[in-house]
Amino acid sequence: MRTFVAGQEAMSDAEFAELALGIDIDLFSGPLRPETPAEQTAREDAARDILADLVAMGEAGDEIAGWDALYADTLTHTVSFLRAARGYRPGTGEAA
Repeated sequence: MRTFVAGQEAMSDAEFAELALGIDIDLFSGPLRPETPAEQTAREDAARDILADLVAMGEAGDEIAGWDALYADTLTHTVSFLRAARGYRPGTGEAA
């Protein structure tokens, strides 16, 4: 079964959410691949600008932008399971 949002085909659940909500998950939570410090700084700057715009639009009465701002802000506080697992080293935690 194919899923389309606004005339574009969503190839995965994440892409469906991105198309439906207008939020790029990787922009706010970080990509799964390693990024250079410069790439990370640029991504975080863009995410902050977009989040500020969404908050302003939400405060101006755009309810959808307000919900998008909450979702985007939540994404900035998450760490992908795969990124967290990549840095895991057995025997180095508190219990070790």
